[in-house]
Formats: sequence, structure tokens, C-alpha cells
Amino acid sequence: MYRARILAGSLLGFSLVAAGATPARGQGRGFGPPTMAPSKLRSVPAETTAAKVKDSNWKAPRTAWGAPDLTGIWTSDDMRGIPATRPAAQKDRESLTPEEFQRRAGGDEASRDRAVNQETVLRNEFGVRTFGYTSFVVDPPDGQMPALTPAGQAKQRASAGVGTFGGGPFNDFSNFGLYDRCITRGIAGIYPVLYGNGLRIMQTPNEVIVSYEMIHDTRVIPLDNRPHVGANIKQYMGDARGHWEGDTLVVETTNFTDRIGAYLGPNSDKLKVTERFTRIDPQMIDYRIRVEDPVMYAGPFTIRYTITQQPNYQLYEYSCHEGNGAVGNALSGERAYERAVAEAIAKGLPIPTRAPAGMEVYTGAPVEGREAVREFGTGK
Repeated sequence: MYRARILAGSLLGFSLVAAGATPARGQGRGFGPPTMAPSKLRSVPAETTAAKVKDSNWKAPRTAWGAPDLTGIWTSDDMRGIPATRPAAQKDRESLTPEEFQRRAGGDEASRDRAVNQETVLRNEFGVRTFGYTSFVVDPPDGQMPALTPAGQAKQRASAGVGTFGGGPFNDFSNFGLYDRCITRGIAGIYPVLYGNGLRIMQTPNEVIVSYEMIHDTRVIPLDNRPHVGANIKQYMGDARGHWEGDTLVVETTNFTDRIGAYLGPNSDKLKVTERFTRIDPQMIDYRIRVEDPVMYAGPFTIRYTITQQPNYQLYEYSCHEGNGAVGNALSGERAYERAVAEAIAKGLPIPTRAPAGMEVYTGAPVEGREAVREFGTGK
């Protein structure tokens, strides 16, 4: 059994959200009426139930050699109803009000019911908890992304429309992103999307291994104080070095290429990422990622997820190339469009539009006669 890449696109396709564009109100942000009564587990903000929150003296379990134990299968599925950046009405706080939380929880419950009982394999992963976070971005304190520099704006414009979430043209591999081509999602592989949000963490005394479900990247993070590789060596996933600060695993990564970063939006090869993994409950890890890229952004920013364990979650082989219809379909669709344009010209008819269609499963756009989709990183 395997999970195939049914359709995927470049993370840069979501850069408007990352750049701080104000999204429309949606139930996932705590606006609008609830659509189902939340389950007992979902009825209170999940972050308030963490063992470390309820008892500040709680300690994470230990490995046989005494390190905090992070091992296991985790997912970011419980994060899917949270917006990337903070809505203006919530800009001064990291948590929803009780009323806003109840609306989000009701929407999350309805979305899970749809995912489990009504929809196809493409959308059958939705978490069992609801968190009361107002955004993924926790620094700057207003929950907004820092401004792009002129270089960042130029790179964002240059990448607009690239990949299967773009409008083409699709003529060769350069018109697709690394995600489209089953190469990598980068460190952003933990970002919650439609499916495949799992990761497996393994440990030895000398390294921590993080293996992502989607695109099946695996990072081996040394803990032995070795220096980073030479500055001229660049990698999609960068060069990671880890150490423990109390019960927190701190991972510093440098030596990135300029092709893919650690979050939505553009990046340069000057990118530096600092991740912090802290187990706060038998079933929760607090994960924070600080992004510093002075070439692309006016300042650093920090993203917070809580990755959790889900009932009966398993990691299957992610046969990306074998199931990748996106690239082939985009190329064949482009040829079909060219034929349609030639036919229209020959008949003196208007040129057909290039506007992508059928993308509401990703964007959350309403479709007449169907319940609105609530999707990842947008709170919809």
C-alpha cells in the first residue's frame, strides 16, 4: 500500500498568505457559526490539556541513554484549521476567545466528519483536536510576516505562477517546482497540507533522524558538535546540527540553496533556520522554527506548530514519482490549450482563458451547491 502524489504544487503558490495578505473570514479562525457539536476531545483548546501546561514539573520520558524521548510517529493534522498569519481582529493575542474557539471547534468537527465519512483518499486526514492558536506566526508579536525586501519582492514576482498551482505555460521541467517534481518540500515538509502530514522521529545517542511522510525526505541531525560543512556546499534541506538545551532539542541549519526554504515564500542561500522540539505531553511536541534570511525579509520570524499523535496513524510508502499525474497532466493540458487557441484563431473566436479551474479543494473557494471547504494554513 502506498500514498501517491495525486496533485501537488509549489509552496510558493501560497506566498500571499505568507506575506501577510489579509484572508477572508472563515470558521477556522473563530468567525461564523459552528457547524457540528465538537467531540469531547475537541471541546477545549488542546494546548491547555498538555501535561506540561497542567503540571509545570512534568518531565518528558527518557531514552535508554537519558535524553528526552521524541521518538514516534507525529503529524501536523491538528494544525489544519489555523491560519498562517493572524487576522486583524486578533492581532494582539496568540489565543482565541472562548466564543471564537467554540466556532473553530465546531467547524473542525464538521471538516473531520466530511474528511472521514464523505470524501475521497485525497482529503481523508483531519486531526482529532482543536487548538486555540490565532496563527502559526508567533513572532513578530502581531502574528504577521515581516515585509519582503526588494530582492524578496523580485523573487516572489519571478516565481508567481510557477508550478501546478500556477497558470502556466507548462513547456518543460523549469515550469514546475521541486514539490511538483517529487524532489523535496524542504524543511517545510512539516507544514500541514491536504494529506501526508506525518513524520517519524528516531534517536540514537549521537543523532536525531526526522523522516517526513510526503516526498519522503529524511534528515539525519548530528549531535556531536561537529562543525557545519564548508560554505560552498549547498543543499535543499541545508546542513543541520543539533544539541540539547534542557528538554529541548535545538537544531541549527545553514548551507541552503536558494531553491526552497523553510516556510512559504522566497528564500536565499543566506537562509538560517533554528528549530526547537520540546515534548510537552505524551502525545504532543511543541515545534518552533525561527527563520532568518536578511536577503529576502526585513526581519526574522518564528512559526509555532504543535505536532501530535493521531489514533491509528501509520506512515505508508510515499510513491511520489509513481503516482505523480500533476506534471504529465499539466504538460498535456498545455498542449490541449494550444490546440484550442489555434482552433479559436482559425474560426475567428475569442482566445480561451488560462484561468485554473477546480482548485477549490486547495483554496477553500466556495462552490455553488456544496459546503465550503476549510483548508490547511488558511483557517477555511
